[in-house]
Amino acid sequence: MYIWNMSTIKVLIVDDDDDIRQLLQYNLKKEGFQTETAFDGVDCLKKVNLFKPDIILLDVMMPDMDGIEVCERIKTNPKNSHILICFLTARNEDYSQISGFDAGGDDYVSKPVKPKVLISRIHAILRRKQISSREINNNGIQIDREKYLVYQDGKEIHLPKK
Repeated sequence: MYIWNMSTIKVLIVDDDDDIRQLLQYNLKKEGFQTETAFDGVDCLKKVNLFKPDIILLDVMMPDMDGIEVCERIKTNPKNSHILICFLTARNEDYSQISGFDAGGDDYVSKPVKPKVLISRIHAILRRKQISSREINNNGIQIDREKYLVYQDGKEIHLPKK
């Protein structure tokens, strides 16, 4: 069974509440994740292109652009469609969760967020991705069998075709 190297996993935390962003960032960094934060949907879309996260923890209720719309925009861009999205929300209605999954979300966590539970859910999402992925990851070496690419510690290695 594959064990993820958390120091290579990038998590973007998007929430309009500064306290929640800081709490989640502190706990995820303590677990070894690379983290970045965004305060709203527009900021998130900018940081997706700069930070290139593996996972986005995305608040549903934000000013200007809600999390559902942000998720839809991310998932419709082929460059970003692989990004895993876990919604964070204080809303527990079924239709809210259904909208999140329909938009392309991978998980849904209710607030108040318990950091240890969230980290366990992130591990579960990563396991599901690994099982369904055409990528092989081990000890800093990543092989993308679908695109025929090899990376070592995030840097592409150019190999002869044979």
